[in-house]
Parts: sequence; C-alpha cells; structure tokens
Amino acid sequence: MRRKKLFKPVIAGILLASLISITACNGCLAVSDMVAKTTGAPEETAAEINVPETGESITIAEETQNETKADGETITLKLGIYPSSDYDKAYIEQHDGYISRLTTDNPSITVEKSPYFFDSDEFPSLMESGSCPTVFSVTDSDFKWLISKDYIRDITDILMERGWLDSMVESFRNNVSENDKVYGVPAYNYGYGLMVNIDLFKAAGLVDENAIPKYPSTWDELIEYSKIIRETTGKAGFCLNAGDCSFEVPFAVLAKSYGAELVFTNDDGTRTTNLDSKEAIEIMKLIRSLKWDYDILTDDPAADTWISGYEHIAAGDAAMYLTAEDALNQPVENGLGLDKFAIGPVPGGPAGAYFPIGSEIYVFPKDATDAQINAALDYLVLMGKTPVVTDEVKEGILNDAKTANEQGIPVIKPVSCWSNSELEGIYDEALEKYGNIYTSLYDAFLESSQSRENFNLFSYPHKIFHVLGAVAQEVLGDPDADVETLMKKADKEAQDILDDPDAQ
Repeated sequence: MRRKKLFKPVIAGILLASLISITACNGCLAVSDMVAKTTGAPEETAAEINVPETGESITIAEETQNETKADGETITLKLGIYPSSDYDKAYIEQHDGYISRLTTDNPSITVEKSPYFFDSDEFPSLMESGSCPTVFSVTDSDFKWLISKDYIRDITDILMERGWLDSMVESFRNNVSENDKVYGVPAYNYGYGLMVNIDLFKAAGLVDENAIPKYPSTWDELIEYSKIIRETTGKAGFCLNAGDCSFEVPFAVLAKSYGAELVFTNDDGTRTTNLDSKEAIEIMKLIRSLKWDYDILTDDPAADTWISGYEHIAAGDAAMYLTAEDALNQPVENGLGLDKFAIGPVPGGPAGAYFPIGSEIYVFPKDATDAQINAALDYLVLMGKTPVVTDEVKEGILNDAKTANEQGIPVIKPVSCWSNSELEGIYDEALEKYGNIYTSLYDAFLESSQSRENFNLFSYPHKIFHVLGAVAQEVLGDPDADVETLMKKADKEAQDILDDPDAQ
C-alpha cells in the first residue's frame, strides 16, 4: 500500500482544522474556501495584486496574457488537482467556482477537469502520450523521482518573475528544489509531533501543576514515561504502527534522531542503501526492546496501522503516538474530546532533536508551456496557495477556522510555507475569533517548529520502508529475532530495488 492512499478526504473545510490543507502523507487535494480576486485582465494592462510583506505589486500571468494576445490561441489547462467524484460536493463546487473565475477573467484559458492521483507506474506512458495534466500534486519522494527522470519543469524563472521566491520559507524552498533550481510550489505542509492522551498522563502523574502533559524530550524519556503509564494504568505507553506502510513515519523519525543515514546518493546519481549501518541496526533493536524488554506497546503493534493509532489514543488504550498536526480531526472523529488530547514535540535521540515535516508539492510536466504554467499558477492564487493575499483569502482562512470550531476540531496556527506577515496576522485573528482549545497544550509543539531544525520526513524512497517494515514484523513477532542478520538481508533487498531504474 502506498503512503498516499492511507488518508481519505472527509468534509470540505473540516480538514483545515489546523488552518492548513489536509495532508500528511496522503496526497489529498487541498481543502479551502479561499477564492482570490481576479488574477488576469482581458485588456492591455495585466492585473496587479499587492504583496503585503514587501509592499510591492506583482503582475499575475502577464506572460500568459502577452502570449495569448500574440497568437490568439487558447491556452488549455489540464487541471489534475480538480477533485475526483468521491470528494465532498461542496469542495467540488468550490473548485468549479475557481474555474469560473479564472476563465471569466482570462477568456483565452480553457480548463479541462482532469482529476489525477499520481502513480509512478503509469506516469511514463502519460508523458509519452502527451496526456499528462498541466498541474498535479505529488509527495516529497515522488517529487525527487520525477526530477531524476527529467519529467517535470524547472519553474525558477517564472516564480522569480512573479516575485514569489523570496516569500517562500527557506526550508520549504529547499524541499521543492534540486541543484538550486525550483521544480514546484508547496501545496501544503505539515509538522509531526507526539500525540498524547491527557487522561492517561494525568493518571500516571505525568502532568505539571497546570495539568499540561510533560512531553518526553528524548526517546529514553519516552520509554521511562511509558513504563510508568503501564505500571499505573495497565495501558500501553506508546503505539508503534508497524502494520502498514505508515511504519515509514516512526522509523524515519528514529533514523534522524539516531543519526542513521538510510540511503546515500552518489555523484553519478545512483543510490546506495545503508540499512545495515550500526545506527539503523540500533534502531531496529530498540523497536524490538519496546515490545519484548519494556512491554510498553499495544497488544499487537505488527498489526497497528495509521488509523488504528488514533483509535488507540481515543479509546485510552495507548498514551502516545507519532502523528501529523493536520490529523487532529482523527481523535475527535473517534469520540475523544478536545481537552483530552494534544500534541507535543517529537522526542530527540543521540543525534539531536528535530522538527519532522512532510509536504505535498504542485508540479508541472516537462512539456508544459510557460503560458500553461502561468495559467496553473493563477489557479493556485485563486485557491489561496501562494503568497498573494486578498480579501477573499482572508475570508477563506477565517471561514475555515469557523467551520473547524463548529465541528469540534482543534484550531491551531499552521506552519506556513510562505513568509508573509499579513498571513500571520490573519492566522492570529482566526485563533482569536475561533480558537477552541487550551493553547498551552500545543505551545511546546509550536515552539519546536520554530526552534528546531526542520527535516523532510519523506525524503527517502518509499520502497525501502516496505523492506524495513517486513523486518519490524519479524522482530515484533519473535523476541529472539537476529536483528543484524535481518538488516543485512534487508539492505541487499533494498539495494536491488533501488538498482531498478524506475524505483522510487
């Protein structure tokens, strides 16, 4: 199962609970009520929109308009980010509104609704046939693969002309770049933290004088807390989801905090696996110990999946679980009250403490013209997915927060892709109007997003985690499993996968 298929869109607006678009690992389309002002003009003068942070005006789709006037031809925008039929009707109607606005203000643009879920197996044939969408979204590791195969456009100059590059947060600009060239636009981003069941922490005496959880700062401390929770409540201290490809999350987080480099990229572009390194073996031994030495995991961690982790937290069967900030709807949907859970920082290890991030990226195929890319970027402006701020964007952010509040989903400040003081102010206003949680429960998590070094959680090829997951299944099922032998075998299997020219 691919990581992207783990998550399913729910209701438009609701999944913007944390004032960001739904994500984490899922590849779902962005959910927003944001509709921007006109981004183009049929007259000779191109439309201008103010960029609040710089105070300057940037021209939207000027190149698109000039090219259109020169040859009189229609620009066809194949919209891969248009929602498929299984999305909520309101969300589909929302995109129909974007299309209406775009084509009304830019009569030369024709939009083809082409919902597309990226699949690396079928993508080469789409490119060869010329039927690839003009814009679509991919995960981080899919993005790197597309660049390595020369399938997507370098859009550095186009973004520079629009004045967007300087507004992109450096860590996210790095995430959409390769060799100092920018190949995409951040669709949305999400930080990872440690979700906790507050009642279990209270029962175990692991809260401060204000009843705020004492989040473990290291993995050793997480083990100690988990042992206390097991002794005092009989419940699992930690949920390790090793039952599907979401195992990528805990292992990648541990790899970073323990200094394990799982794959090296060579000068010639080839990749060499390093799953049998001292650090990687140490991590797998730690995973075995969580089950067999410390007995702090759920009853069957080898069967736990992404969704069952939230079920355990909501039911009070487990006290801690690694999760993305945009999945705050999950405990609520499983019946847990807003004051019963929270997110803290991810524990650190011997190599340090980090703030793990993931993101979805909007990309454009190699054969897309500048005019088509500009039309697609105009569409992103309408969606509110750029540094361009309009009254409609503000209204959309406030409406998203209001909807989340009404649905009983936590409203917290997002980790934004864009450095924009006006956006920050709007987020603050949304929190002031519609905040529905004790912000102190999330202060440590939000602080870690600013104080810790970010790292891309999904920078490794997906398929190596299929191999590592199989090892985890064995060590969690057998206390006498030979970890070193299993990891050496896994390293060879993973190398064979990466030697496949089409491997991700």
